[in-house]
Amino acid sequence: MIFSRRPPGPVRAMLARDERALTWAAANPSDFVVATNLGLWLPGRAERLGWHQIHKATWDPPRLTVIPATPVEEAEGYAIMADDAAVEIVLSDPGDVPIRVRERVTRSVAYTRHHPLTPSGGVRVVGRRVPGADGLTWHVRYDEGTDREDPEVRAATAELVGATSTSLRVEQRGTASG
Repeated sequence: MIFSRRPPGPVRAMLARDERALTWAAANPSDFVVATNLGLWLPGRAERLGWHQIHKATWDPPRLTVIPATPVEEAEGYAIMADDAAVEIVLSDPGDVPIRVRERVTRSVAYTRHHPLTPSGGVRVVGRRVPGADGLTWHVRYDEGTDREDPEVRAATAELVGATSTSLRVEQRGTASG
């Protein structure tokens, strides 16, 4: 099936005023997957997933699988994230939807690094770009089995996020003035 470059009316009706469709594809007979400058619209979801809210997306033709990240707790300066249920969509004529999804999710990640925590476990610290927002949004994801309630784990996590965000701000200022 060949689509015109202009998305159909139902797709355009979903978009916010400052949102523009980058690409789209039919999913099922009457649904759509729409990649926009602000995020990804998926069938069966009433809200758009921002690019920074997607933990992982994979393409195994004809199936696009998206794993949203969901906040489980807000901490000072960062959110603790976990995987939400995977969303699988069959795209019979995907066009460049899989490519755009990969580009946008990858581009949203400004920083990612795994840190071991003492005495056991670990945490991944991730700085994400959010469309329309200055700076980075900080997320952490604890390794399975890491006790995120442990005061030492919490203190180490806060220190890692704080040091990383400060270091990146200093680097950016140095780059901008140099």
